[in-house]
Amino acid sequence: MNPKPYRKSWWRRALNAVVRPLARVGLTGPRTHLLTVPGRKTGKLWSTPVSIVEDGGERWLVAPSGDRNWVRNARAAGWVELRRGRRRERLAVAELAPEESVPVLRRYVELGRVTRPFFDAGLESSDEEWRDEAHRHPVFRLQ
Repeated sequence: MNPKPYRKSWWRRALNAVVRPLARVGLTGPRTHLLTVPGRKTGKLWSTPVSIVEDGGERWLVAPSGDRNWVRNARAAGWVELRRGRRRERLAVAELAPEESVPVLRRYVELGRVTRPFFDAGLESSDEEWRDEAHRHPVFRLQ
């Protein structure tokens, strides 16, 4: 199976441009946050809207469109800041191995209809299909 390309379409960029200020002031859904992370080369702070997976008191950050700049920056920094309205949290990140990320990815796709097109595996897919998918979608445990 060929992996899906992760090109940001004009509508995705437009949607992010709308969601970014809404997340900044806390006017988005409960899972949507504004993620801020320092650039790995410049140190400049970069922000993008993200959806968080919460289950059993744990939280994870999923990269639906693959190994993007924010993913590489989070790996390099070892931390991210999440913001919803006035609430800000600086959290350490620990990347999961692909095998560990399967249940988190399944849950992410269950919860997020808008990002389902980024995944080849679907709600009815086997664990093996999800393991193949996991290599293309980094998952971070938020601590």
